[in-house]
Amino acid sequence: MKRLLRGRKTLIIAFVAATASFLLGVTLPMNLRANQPLQPIQAQVLAVSHSQEEQPISNINQFSEAIAHRVEFSEQAIAQLQEIRFQSAVPSQFKGTSIREAKLDSQHKAIALTFDDGPWPTTTTQILDILKENNIKATFFWVGRYLQTYPKIGKQVAAAGHAIGNHTWNHQYIQYNEDGAAREIDRTSSLIEELTGIQTSMFRPPGGILNNGLAAYAQKKNYTVVMWSADSFDWRSLTESLMDNVMRQAHSGGIVLMHDGGGNRSRTVKVLPDIIARLRKEGYIFVTVPELLQMQEQESKQQEIGQK
Repeated sequence: MKRLLRGRKTLIIAFVAATASFLLGVTLPMNLRANQPLQPIQAQVLAVSHSQEEQPISNINQFSEAIAHRVEFSEQAIAQLQEIRFQSAVPSQFKGTSIREAKLDSQHKAIALTFDDGPWPTTTTQILDILKENNIKATFFWVGRYLQTYPKIGKQVAAAGHAIGNHTWNHQYIQYNEDGAAREIDRTSSLIEELTGIQTSMFRPPGGILNNGLAAYAQKKNYTVVMWSADSFDWRSLTESLMDNVMRQAHSGGIVLMHDGGGNRSRTVKVLPDIIARLRKEGYIFVTVPELLQMQEQESKQQEIGQK
């Protein structure tokens, strides 16, 4: 009998370990496993096999319940990882187009904060802390060579659940032929996916230039070219005027341009909490650019239904 029980225990442990191995080895995105340290969700999935060795299961019913619980948890973990992976996708109707804002009913006061030219040491992480304190998800447009230099900061942004867009590899204002534009954009998107698992479908041209070959290539490749409706001018303005620049142009469906990288952005860090507080006081909620466009899509569908 003891030999039989030991055999059953060994079989149970082997089955649970195989189940956990399958969930990690097959179901989780390859690039997340290859390029990122284990996140809490993944670590908990890994713990399935170890926990079974430490605490023997007394009967087959408990074992079945434990397996059901583990599978349910693993499905939730996978769903969360997939949400992170595809968080930067926009509705299909906006792909290959250029947008400056979302067209929303004025009653829905939603606005998107966007940050360009990172990831950047110190200021990007400071901005992440401010957004976390205020429970806000923003949209970051990355320069490829900076992401290559500061990959850990980039992973922090993605792990926090913010949306990610492409801002070229070198951030130059020159004219590009198609091959040059492809190198700038494709290389950056490849690195974003390699490091974070995110397949971004958003592109923002440096300086907002739409006629130097970059935007044309991006649209050809089905990116949404994301411009802005409110410019903080944080790259040239005094701290005191940043607030006025944003508030003067803020409106429902708006996209706010700020910077977390590309230079000294301490003024942006200093005024950001006040900008958030003022916008909240005026009734705004904060969403990512993809979420903003999803809201427009939903409103359009509701209007169509109402007209029938």
